[in-house]
Amino acid sequence: MKKGLVVLTAASLLAMAGCGTDKTNDNAGGGGSGQQVKTIKIFQFKVEIAEALRKMADEYEKEHPNIKIEIETIGGGGDYGAALKTKFAAGEYPDIFNNGGFNELNVWQEHLEDLSNEPWVKDVLPVAKEPMTKDGKLYGQPLGLEGYGFIYNKDLFAKAGITELPKTLSQLKDTAEKLKAAGITPFMNGYGEWWILGIHNLNIAFAQQPDPNAFIKGLNDGSAKIPGNPVFANWTKLLDLTLQYGQPNPLATDYNAQVTNFANGQAAMMQQGNWTQVQISKTNPNIKLGMLPMPISDDAAANDKLAVGVPNNWVVYNKSPVKQEAKDFLNWMVSSEVGKRYIVEEFKFIPAFSNIEVKDPAILGDLANEIIAYSKDNKTLSWNWFKFPDGATNEFGAHIQAYIGKKVDAAGLLENFQKTWDTTKAK
Repeated sequence: MKKGLVVLTAASLLAMAGCGTDKTNDNAGGGGSGQQVKTIKIFQFKVEIAEALRKMADEYEKEHPNIKIEIETIGGGGDYGAALKTKFAAGEYPDIFNNGGFNELNVWQEHLEDLSNEPWVKDVLPVAKEPMTKDGKLYGQPLGLEGYGFIYNKDLFAKAGITELPKTLSQLKDTAEKLKAAGITPFMNGYGEWWILGIHNLNIAFAQQPDPNAFIKGLNDGSAKIPGNPVFANWTKLLDLTLQYGQPNPLATDYNAQVTNFANGQAAMMQQGNWTQVQISKTNPNIKLGMLPMPISDDAAANDKLAVGVPNNWVVYNKSPVKQEAKDFLNWMVSSEVGKRYIVEEFKFIPAFSNIEVKDPAILGDLANEIIAYSKDNKTLSWNWFKFPDGATNEFGAHIQAYIGKKVDAAGLLENFQKTWDTTKAK
């Protein structure tokens, strides 16, 4: 999620997107010719693909009548990480589940199957291997590539007379003023969701560090601090701007309401990624979308970038009684014509595999194509939250919500970030 994506041929990221809980455990897998029916249990977080994933699994069951696939989805408004830990604590082990990589890989490694020798590994784009590679072994299959920033409604921008897209913080404020003067709410903020704040929004303060990995290493060894860091100070200005020009009571707006309200034209911009394309298009098929960077200063070159990375990965439980069947399913998903079609046409994922071609860019939608263009120009920022200490992102989100609720000032917010980092890294 984060560096030379020039290798994208046309070749989603939440994570953390989606909202609510969807359980699909009632498919009818039948065994033929006396074959024993084996069940693969999938526990995944991307609510926006839940329906299409179920349909793809149905296709697989038709081709493999001795396999039944059960899918349970928890994402967005539900805490997938906490739910996964609860399942393992209760002895309810899914055969396939999600892992973000980096520090999250370290936390779960003892439960993960080594996938290094799977047939699909040769086709994974190099940038997509990094999060799930440790000691030369690959433990996860990337879902795709994704990017996020401020999604904007082109028609509302035109209505407000905006002809030049903002690339800096000052320009973004000018844009918001023009929208407000035209009677248009500039931002639809989904700040009722901790992950929108504690993962995607706050990541900008990490990604804009001169060297994000060195900064995170410094936080871990005590040589770097969040309070007093100029990039974090600038980041608070961006947060304040979205609040100043956003809808009332942003803490009462969850993910689903944010995306639906934006799609219905109730605001001109929202902080989200290309994973929202399916829901937006279903709500308003005629909407024209673009994506803007999230600037924290007036340095146009440094700010004109989108955050791009791997949203998550499929992993296999290494003690699963059907782990070979689970690996066979994952291989089919990225190698069969049916599976590849679902990834591009139904999931709307930017492929993380060189063997999956996007023949018609329109299939992915406006947002994915913006991300591909930024990636080809090397104008991308890294995704860093999977490198945070376990549990830190939830607390970060709560701290930002407290700031939005005026329970703490900006200095106190940064101090709280530091305390969270210090306590969670020690666990």
